[in-house]
Amino acid sequence: MKHIEKGVSLRHAPRDFLRDLNADNASTGLVAGILGLSVGVVHISAGTSAGLDSSFIMIWVISYLMINGLFGLFMPAYYRLPLPMANSIPGALMFAAVIPVIGLEAALGASLTAGVITLIAGVTGVMGIVMRLIPMPIVMGMVGGMLLSFGLNMVKPLESAIVPASIMILAFFISARLFRKVPPLVVAMLAGILYLMATGVDLSGIEATIRFPEFIIPEFTFGAFLTYGLPLAIILVGMETPAGVGLVKGMGYKDAPANAITAVGGLGTMVSSFFNLHSTCIAAPMTGVCASPEAGTHDKRWVAAVIAGAIFVVAAPFYGYVVSLLEATPRYFIAIIAGLALMRVITSSMAIAFSGRKHEIGALFAFLIAASGIQILGIGATFWALVLGVVVSAIFETKDFEFIFTSEVVTKSG
Repeated sequence: MKHIEKGVSLRHAPRDFLRDLNADNASTGLVAGILGLSVGVVHISAGTSAGLDSSFIMIWVISYLMINGLFGLFMPAYYRLPLPMANSIPGALMFAAVIPVIGLEAALGASLTAGVITLIAGVTGVMGIVMRLIPMPIVMGMVGGMLLSFGLNMVKPLESAIVPASIMILAFFISARLFRKVPPLVVAMLAGILYLMATGVDLSGIEATIRFPEFIIPEFTFGAFLTYGLPLAIILVGMETPAGVGLVKGMGYKDAPANAITAVGGLGTMVSSFFNLHSTCIAAPMTGVCASPEAGTHDKRWVAAVIAGAIFVVAAPFYGYVVSLLEATPRYFIAIIAGLALMRVITSSMAIAFSGRKHEIGALFAFLIAASGIQILGIGATFWALVLGVVVSAIFETKDFEFIFTSEVVTKSG
């Protein structure tokens, strides 16, 4: 366990939470929580498309929120860093697709083995080494490409819903300029809610249901491991952790615990496999929200991640109600709020990726691949953005790598 980074402590976490709580981190925590809740709709869509039973799909989503919400309370509280936890969306899409082929128990067994591999990668320090070897411009190029869709989805409603989109976006910028003590995200949300109330939102179809995660015994098969377990491990280690750590470092947290994030994700994935859930990992888009300047001062942004985790845990048993509520809300509402919350993160990642003179081609390639959303061999774009970004940079910007390795040697010898 010597490679796991040491955190602050959990002993005084509740007291410190109340001390650091303010309007800025509370509002961004709320936004991150809502963003995470809305991701459950992706699970529902993927499961429905794969022909999975509706009862299982709901348990799947409830487990996603409950288990990852609990881990999402622990990680930011222990490290005092904005480290919200969720699950892998590419992993979720694969999970839904393979269940009809290999069976639920076998798919969960594959998730369990992926969790073991991920835990080993974190405990042995492999993840920390990987993060040190990937140049930061390439990582941030990948992050910028990954988050670009959030920015695009923020402005797209200007075409189809120009009035509410304009109201919310203008409310954000005007409040940021005139009312500095009031978080602009709160003003934008209130402006959107007032518009929805004024135009009339149909809430008659909302129904309340209460359910909890259910225990299940995974089943290991080598075929399921090759089909799903190994690709999921690659996604968790090679895509999810680098994306989350890159975001945290890009926001100025230089000591982001890459090994611990990986190890906890592996442990969470192992636990998840016994409760109809495919994975646990750091939530990159939610991390972007919680770690952004919108969350207030640097040392208090961890509170936003704790709030997001608490929202997950509280909402989990009632997610049927949450789904009905989200379905009654126009899609542009969450898209605009998420885009506004991530705006500064996008600009920061682009600045780090392209403001220097090193690894620019690799960073550009990583940005384009991540933004494209392509899948190769069933593995998502962010993983290939890092791999191919490094390959391209190594070919065309070899001297930049020589500078990195030389610097590391000089630093260690000095």
